[in-house]
Amino acid sequence: MELSYAQAFRRNFLGQSPEWYKLTLITFLVINPLLFFFVSPFLAGWVLVAEFIFTLGMALKCHPLLPGGLLAVEAIAIGMASAEQVKTELAGNIEVLLLLIFMVAGIFFMKQLLLFVFTRILLSIRSKVLLGLTFCLAAAFLSAFLDALTVLAVVISVAMGFYDIYHRVASSGLPHHDEVVQRETLEKFRAFLRSLMMQAGVGTALGGVMTMVGEPQNLIIAHAAGWDFTEFFLRMAPVTVPVLLCGIITSILVERFRVFGYGETLPEAVRAILLESDRQASEQRTRQDTLRLWMQALIGVWLIIALAFHLAEVGLIGLSVIILATSLCGFTDEHTLGQAFTEALPFTALLAVFFAIVAVIIDQQLFQPLIHFVLQADPASQLSWFYVFNGLLSSISDNVFVGSVYINEAKHAFQSGAIDLRQFELLAVATNTGTNLPSVATPNGQAAFLFLLTSALAPLIRLSYGRMVWMALPFTLVLSLVGFFCINELLVPMSDYFIQQGWLSATQL
Repeated sequence: MELSYAQAFRRNFLGQSPEWYKLTLITFLVINPLLFFFVSPFLAGWVLVAEFIFTLGMALKCHPLLPGGLLAVEAIAIGMASAEQVKTELAGNIEVLLLLIFMVAGIFFMKQLLLFVFTRILLSIRSKVLLGLTFCLAAAFLSAFLDALTVLAVVISVAMGFYDIYHRVASSGLPHHDEVVQRETLEKFRAFLRSLMMQAGVGTALGGVMTMVGEPQNLIIAHAAGWDFTEFFLRMAPVTVPVLLCGIITSILVERFRVFGYGETLPEAVRAILLESDRQASEQRTRQDTLRLWMQALIGVWLIIALAFHLAEVGLIGLSVIILATSLCGFTDEHTLGQAFTEALPFTALLAVFFAIVAVIIDQQLFQPLIHFVLQADPASQLSWFYVFNGLLSSISDNVFVGSVYINEAKHAFQSGAIDLRQFELLAVATNTGTNLPSVATPNGQAAFLFLLTSALAPLIRLSYGRMVWMALPFTLVLSLVGFFCINELLVPMSDYFIQQGWLSATQL
């Protein structure tokens, strides 16, 4: 029986999302104009923010770009914000958009090198404690110079490749292994991959908070404060360095004592299969393939140098990586070039929607009472409140959205004379660390975590939402508490020391 137009529309609207989710969004779209025109624009604005955070939290039901985009379009249509204000926000954050478009695409052409490196790490280290720590530190280092989502995407590709190799061999029948042993081996292998994925995920958070290119909101904050790559690192160091050290200790302890789902070693039967596969791949590697690896390594060195010395805007450096990698490694067809941009563009579009919601917040002055409350406190308490508020919101929504909102409000307070330049710079540190550290609590807060949860690998290794939260719990507690301590006890004296040594200078905004 053919569907009616109403039934067809209902099925098309948000596709495969649950019916209750579709009805919820329709309810949002109906009540927003009523609240805005007949109750209170201020209340309608806060309801819109809550609705948008809800769409972020329900990302597994539907990609937030769809429902969030509908909410943003309606908000502009009814006058909550002007299209001109949205344009201003996008223009003011063009560096972030270029970072996501070009840097992520550039790393796509360096995946061969990154896959090679992580494969060597996994097969060369037998100690699970050392292996977990190595994955964590490798992801942290890479995330400090590359986009965290891209780094985790590479690690997922490595794990997916290993799982496919084992599953293909195991399904054809392993000698001297009965079905029960194979099942036990598979479960141990899944637990092993889960722990490595979470170690890498936490590593992206540890490294991503340290530099201006580690996370998109870092670049927004650096741009607002007028910091370059080196100054951003030094500004964050009083918090991020102690947090990194404590994160390393936590990584070692959870593996050593096999708690929170960590500690499982790679089964010997699986290791034998993976080693044999790697040996065959090495034998088949041509000089052309080897030269590609060396070229990608040299491009990686250029990337680090260009970022460290701020030779160009981050997005333009990413564009140079694309040009160099494609030219020197032989990627010439348009189809391959197009694939490089598919990972970044959905999140880039979502970020544009973020800025539309930020425009609503600015036009309706939604954060003014909250910011006024924080700024009434003494300077030290202001840092604590900013860190706590950013952390709580980031753990349930998205840290890019939260960081964008809070740094805008802090800069507005500085420009209006409510705070001085020194306090604004300290608040910028509190905002950046607050959005990056407590946000590891849930997949909602970290784009890299959400990418892992929604990847094809997650169901294969039985990595659910609840299990991710449980495995992240020890890191959430340690990173959040150590960060809070450093904000309160170390940030001010260490920043003053850096200024006295001439390593930092007051920025003229």
